[in-house]
Amino acid sequence: MTNAATNVTTTQVYRVYIKASPEAIWDAITKPEWTERYGYTGLVEYDLRPGGAYKVRPTTEFRAAAEANGHPVPDVIIDGEVQEADPPNRLVTTFRMLMDPSLAKEPATRVTHEIKEIGDGVCRLTLVHELDGAPGIASLVGGQLEDHGAGGGHAWVLSELKSLLETGKSFAEGR
Repeated sequence: MTNAATNVTTTQVYRVYIKASPEAIWDAITKPEWTERYGYTGLVEYDLRPGGAYKVRPTTEFRAAAEANGHPVPDVIIDGEVQEADPPNRLVTTFRMLMDPSLAKEPATRVTHEIKEIGDGVCRLTLVHELDGAPGIASLVGGQLEDHGAGGGHAWVLSELKSLLETGKSFAEGR
């Protein structure tokens, strides 16, 4: 669905096929020793029960790069609440981007990760991000701000996750 006023899709769906077990994909999404190695390199914290906290803290490298470009970084850059956790199949959280003051004013959005084993050691990871009332976050996670130094959004993060799990290296680690 697209919001005509902002020309931003309010529900974004991403799908990637990864040669890895559901457990490996689950760990790569929910454990900080993995999340610091791909995408925006945040350190995740999950209390994996309904109502539990979800937080992402910046790595030292992330903080240094952002601050070098004039962007102060809070101690928590994303927060939310776990709505559903069914390891290693499904994780649903709310999502609030706190790094940018204008994005922090937008309402919490909802992210669903679904992991489905499809055979021969391959899994399908589907990420659904419901973004009603959050056009700034929709632009960011949709990769529309990549040319402005904001990264490639969910597509980029999932591509890095796939690379890391299949090769042992993220894009940055492979250079």
